[in-house]
Amino acid sequence: MYNKNIKLVITALILAFAVYQFTENNIGNGIMLILLSTIFVFLYFKNEFILLAFLRLRKQDFPGAKRWLDKIKNPSSALVKKQEGYYNYLHGIMVSQTNMNESEKYFKKALTFGLAMDHDMAMAKLNLAGIAFSKRRPQEAKLLLNEAQKLDKRNMLADQIKMMKDSMKKAQMPNQHYGGNRQGRRR
Repeated sequence: MYNKNIKLVITALILAFAVYQFTENNIGNGIMLILLSTIFVFLYFKNEFILLAFLRLRKQDFPGAKRWLDKIKNPSSALVKKQEGYYNYLHGIMVSQTNMNESEKYFKKALTFGLAMDHDMAMAKLNLAGIAFSKRRPQEAKLLLNEAQKLDKRNMLADQIKMMKDSMKKAQMPNQHYGGNRQGRRR
């Protein structure tokens, strides 16, 4: 995996060659080179391996997504800050199937680096709420669940949030026993 700044250097070299083509009256070549340079600018802000991992996840191919993410050897030098957030977010989603402690670590890292979309932030907080609830930290789970609900402006996660709230209410209810009227019992 290349450093993220190499993409900017390649863009600058292509643009310099495009200017040279314009000075030589090769207008078509210059325009084509400018369009080519926009691909590298796009890939600077949207990493190609993360995009391919998202495509694999859409098809529920977790091993394929993991293979694409594993191609990123050093995320701090290869990715910009938001991309590092999505790198950790994707790892958190994949690891959540097997290891809650590790997925919690990845989701927290993703939130510290930041995610571009509100529904992605809401999904990360919803997953963290589920992990906190399963680890018997109900106050933290409630807080994260409320934050997820605020971030979910399009109600994409409304059903999952409602199910989580219902399961939290059930867990907080005291155990009720049948035949609760004890006055009529013999001693």
